[in-house]
Amino acid sequence: MKKTILTLFACLCFMTGAMSQIETPMPSPEGSVSSKVGLTKVTIDYFRPKVKGRKIFGEGGDYLEQYGNIWRTGANSGSKITLSTDVEIAGKKVPAGEYLIFTIPGKDEWKFMLYSDLNIGGNTSAYKEENEVVRASVKPTKLAEKVETLTFNIADISEDNTTANIQMAWDDVSIKVPVKVTFDDVVMKDIAAKTKVNPNNYIAAANYYYTTGKDLNQALEWVNMYLAEGENSKQFWNVHLKAQILAKMGKKKEAIEAAKKSMELAKNFEAGDFGYIKRNEDLITSLK
Repeated sequence: MKKTILTLFACLCFMTGAMSQIETPMPSPEGSVSSKVGLTKVTIDYFRPKVKGRKIFGEGGDYLEQYGNIWRTGANSGSKITLSTDVEIAGKKVPAGEYLIFTIPGKDEWKFMLYSDLNIGGNTSAYKEENEVVRASVKPTKLAEKVETLTFNIADISEDNTTANIQMAWDDVSIKVPVKVTFDDVVMKDIAAKTKVNPNNYIAAANYYYTTGKDLNQALEWVNMYLAEGENSKQFWNVHLKAQILAKMGKKKEAIEAAKKSMELAKNFEAGDFGYIKRNEDLITSLK
């Protein structure tokens, strides 16, 4: 009984001590950036050191991160990237998963590496090349305006959502590493399966076929099937999609008719037209 009381007392003291600890700002605060590229979620978790008047990248001992030395690319336990699907990074296939980001700064060229053993954290002395998943050379860019706090970004997502860049910027240097994703097979399987069980998926299928330049006759069939259901015919944004498909097929007269219908519906929409009056006007003008 006495032992139990002592154990409970010790636990209470530990909990009280933990709760009474003072929290202060971290010198290198945690940061995170995440974005979808196609259907792939790309997330980077890292710690953000500040310049604080120091010399950051250069040759010799006066610099914090010397050229030619491996860097954890952040502070504390380094930086981690998480990929929800298989991708290509710098032209190399990378399976879905979590990886540490390491770099080797240089005046005219940087090395960018993804590392599979998360256990080493930011411990560069434990680094083994055999655990590299990617090693790529990238050209640094000199920034006109300095970045005080290390910043990662998922930048330059292409119009077709198939490419982007992992960007790191700190002090007066920025690097970008290309990312490429694929999703067409997944979407096509989804279309085949889900249009059979839910007619509301016809519009998403039609839009995908239109934007990716697939079978426009099929896209038109799907959009017509969707607009024929109940109140769907009043959705001016989807009537506008029909007009776009018809225009892409070269059916100018039918496209203009659909655009006029979409514009009229948009004008009568109580909550606002989301710019579709102008979009339809522009489409009509382009077809005359």
